[in-house]
Amino acid sequence: MRALPARRVPSPNAYELIGVFLESSRSPAVLDPGEDPVPIGPDNFKLERRGGIITLEVWNETRNLVRRVIRVRSQHRARLELTVEKFGGRTGCLSLIDLAHPASQEATRRAIRLKYRERFRRSLLRQFPGWRVVELSSEPDLEHSLSPSYPRALLRKGAAALAAIGSAEDATDVDGTLTFGLIWLDYLRRRDPQVPVQGLVIFIPAGREAATCHRVRHLNPSATCAIFVHFPDGLEDAVDPREHTNFDTRIDPCHRPLATAPTETLEWLGRIQTAPDVDRRDHADGAVSLAVHGLEFARVTGTRTLFGLDHKHEATTAAHLVEIEALARGIAARRAPGGPRESSLYSRNPEAWLESQLRRNIETIDASLWTRPLYGQVPEFAGGERSVLDILACDRTGRLAVIEVKASQDVHLPLQALDYWMRVKWHLERGEFSGRGYFPGIELRPDPPRLLLIAPALDFHPANETILRFLAPGIEVERIGVAIEWRQELRVMFRSSVPPCRSPSSAK
Repeated sequence: MRALPARRVPSPNAYELIGVFLESSRSPAVLDPGEDPVPIGPDNFKLERRGGIITLEVWNETRNLVRRVIRVRSQHRARLELTVEKFGGRTGCLSLIDLAHPASQEATRRAIRLKYRERFRRSLLRQFPGWRVVELSSEPDLEHSLSPSYPRALLRKGAAALAAIGSAEDATDVDGTLTFGLIWLDYLRRRDPQVPVQGLVIFIPAGREAATCHRVRHLNPSATCAIFVHFPDGLEDAVDPREHTNFDTRIDPCHRPLATAPTETLEWLGRIQTAPDVDRRDHADGAVSLAVHGLEFARVTGTRTLFGLDHKHEATTAAHLVEIEALARGIAARRAPGGPRESSLYSRNPEAWLESQLRRNIETIDASLWTRPLYGQVPEFAGGERSVLDILACDRTGRLAVIEVKASQDVHLPLQALDYWMRVKWHLERGEFSGRGYFPGIELRPDPPRLLLIAPALDFHPANETILRFLAPGIEVERIGVAIEWRQELRVMFRSSVPPCRSPSSAK
């Protein structure tokens, strides 16, 4: 005689614990993995106990959720984890959370990630019929630099395999999808060399694919990428990166510094820039800025002189000149290599400080580079500020060099640097640098620019080298690590040229 299945009996205090939690919560909600939280109110929630069976029901305009509660599996701050029975006798997890409690923010973020993860699964099955999703995760993996913000998957079809990664519409950094996708692709290939992972599949929101399409066109063949865009209605479509060939950048004409400035302004400028630790930087638009270790305190544009840190004021009298001099001395006292490290002026914008050191000592980085001219923010990106500072230089053979500067770890540094390199190459091919007055007297070579990534030696992200190995062979890139005490003295600790990745087939 076949035994009957054992009846699941709820823990005796589950009903009371749920009641206490709801009474103590200011904004209770039910959180079902992979779904949006459903707020609980007096008119959309029911908790019943009949004959030893506890039933929880909650509903809104689009959903009606009914679960049998088996037990309380754990209690946390502002969260009650329940083991529940779904239809068909399967068990699962359900959470009660207090949306008003700060501790619930992580649970809400996790729920959002799980919701998109399930949508990502459906997209994979729809676009790759006949393939199996053998692995799918949105959990963080700090050891291997895998982010929870982007669900990742492994697809199999016979002996073939594909890596996949996705980004939701509400992702804070859609452009970061490719970085973590390449890390995932490399991880899968290293984890099991016997499984040839052929390439990477990327899903990103429609209308936000341009940066990723530009980037994949400059990867080597070992990083074959297929890009899909998904729409709010849940469907998706393939896009061809080759259709993205124009860049949202511009190069403005390079003007002679302060061509229209009065004599009095030029005399004042000469007086200030001789002060200790003050650097003068000429900008392509004809303006001149004065800074202490990269921190600008004054800017002269034509007939106007502006000064200040957070807010600029116009200097109109001799008294303002005295005020500007005092400001420069005050910054220099606090923003000195041996200055007070607790000072906000000392710690402010370290990339700008490191950039100023590079400009003063560019030959220490590469003796083949001209010390002048050095340009920043050429070309200019249309919209938004970059988190990486850049210098555009030229060597003595006429070849351009793109120098990207970062004072702290950044997993996205290689692809952010690629963004700038692509644009410099694009404008160079059109003759726009020489045509608009940059690098006067120097015949620029048509060769693609070199790419130099500069950071403190211990502050290159461990995954940077992985990403760099996926860049196309025509991109000559070098990592240069400087000593940790770069504020005192700029010293090169190492130089590293990264060999490209090989595709799985060529690696055999």
